[in-house]
Amino acid sequence: MDKLLIRGGHRLAGEIEIAGAKNAALPILCAGLLTADTLALSNVPKLQDVATMQKLLRQMGLAIEDKGAVLELCGRDVAKLEAPYEMVKTMRASILVLGPLLARFGEAKVSLPGGCAIGSRPVDQHIKGLQAMGAEIRIEAGYIHARAKRLKGARIVTDMITVTGTENLMMAASLADGVTVLENAAREPEVSDLANLLVAMGAQIEGIGSDRLVITGVPSLHAAAHAVIADRIETGTFLCAVAATGGDVVLKRTRADLLDAVIDKLRDAGAVLTSGDDWIRVQMSGRPKPVSFRTTEYPGFPTDMQAQLMALNCIAEGSSRVTETIFENRFMHVQELNRLGASIETDSYTALVHGVGKLIGAPVMATDLRASASLVIAGLAAEGETLVDRIYHLDRGYDRMEAKLSAVGADIQRIR
Repeated sequence: MDKLLIRGGHRLAGEIEIAGAKNAALPILCAGLLTADTLALSNVPKLQDVATMQKLLRQMGLAIEDKGAVLELCGRDVAKLEAPYEMVKTMRASILVLGPLLARFGEAKVSLPGGCAIGSRPVDQHIKGLQAMGAEIRIEAGYIHARAKRLKGARIVTDMITVTGTENLMMAASLADGVTVLENAAREPEVSDLANLLVAMGAQIEGIGSDRLVITGVPSLHAAAHAVIADRIETGTFLCAVAATGGDVVLKRTRADLLDAVIDKLRDAGAVLTSGDDWIRVQMSGRPKPVSFRTTEYPGFPTDMQAQLMALNCIAEGSSRVTETIFENRFMHVQELNRLGASIETDSYTALVHGVGKLIGAPVMATDLRASASLVIAGLAAEGETLVDRIYHLDRGYDRMEAKLSAVGADIQRIR
């Protein structure tokens, strides 16, 4: 099992190129099931989750050809309308095949999902929405069995804001008979990126970027070309790494407007940030100031950046309060940060972080994807050696993180 060995205390300087967004690429790959024509996708990140999704889709009959800069998908020969447990258990995003299969083929059998152990993320909103569109659904032996001769347009109000739920229902509605209105829709940039691809494929979607999507179903979708947006969470992670260690780094092929809430908090912490159309420069000197924040749905502070900014608060000059409102079990990184000398107390959904003068390297263990990133940031800022175990979590969402950090001056290496 791979580990990362980090010798902390090095300032970072140089340039880092940001990859395409994992959370946009996964639903976009599933959109290949919606048409018999070819999709040409660029800026698809080379990540473990993306590889897992491709393996699942290939098993269904979706042809995927890697042409280097472009990934070509052809859904002409899709025949197996099932996502088995052994494929789905490692990645919750596999539920995103449900809507496309049901909409185009009239049936689907999808295992209930697994993934990171950061709390319950029920799929009942997906099921409720598809039933409102006329689908017959039953849960049996751990599988969702769905059938519909053709889905019908409906008004769907989800009980909670759900990103994958919005994406699944939006894909299903694009081939439904009539008009579907999705109220309380997720507004994340990755949802809008999928919507823009669907429009390029011939879908009719109004309200992109808002919490009310109006989708007029069409008989079929066609070929299209699309570039996946930049990964705002990878961007934010590297911004936090520079803020924690000091230095001057330019992040390229990314957009500041995708993470306004994160940038505002980093400025409050003392970082100097400037940006252009496709780059962000971050400069930092001295200890950060403490910043309190509360995670919430976009455009608020993202839950996927909570652990990384908490790592920065660990070495801040003062105390801060972190409130997690999205997932009920997303403070598992706290005990590992405390192993490095941090001073964090938790109470239910709140963490009180007392900044310390320095962290000291130690062996730590990653518990989920973003927790892994927080431990890397803390290790970069700590004195001595930090050994991060179970980094397969990290590889699910970051493309060669250690190589990108090494290129800007970090002392970090992968141990196989």
